[in-house]
Amino acid sequence: MSSRRSRISEDEINELVSKLQSLLPESRRRGSNRSSATKLLKETCNYIKSLQQEVDDLSDRLSDLMAGMDNNSVQADIIRSLLSS
Repeated sequence: MSSRRSRISEDEINELVSKLQSLLPESRRRGSNRSSATKLLKETCNYIKSLQQEVDDLSDRLSDLMAGMDNNSVQADIIRSLLSS
């Protein structure tokens, strides 16, 4: 569980922002809204990155918890059932 997925780089975020901007109808019509759309898209990407970090941290905590408990315990069964749902 502690294996990490690859991180989103700044270049990938900028590429994604550029691609998404081309899909936004208002960015084609109005150049002035382009900066606000860019800001919104970057904030969204940063939020996604922070969520990825939280998932990684929770995964590490869960791995540590599972490593310290008996595999046949009631707690381990509960955790396994939660993960399989």
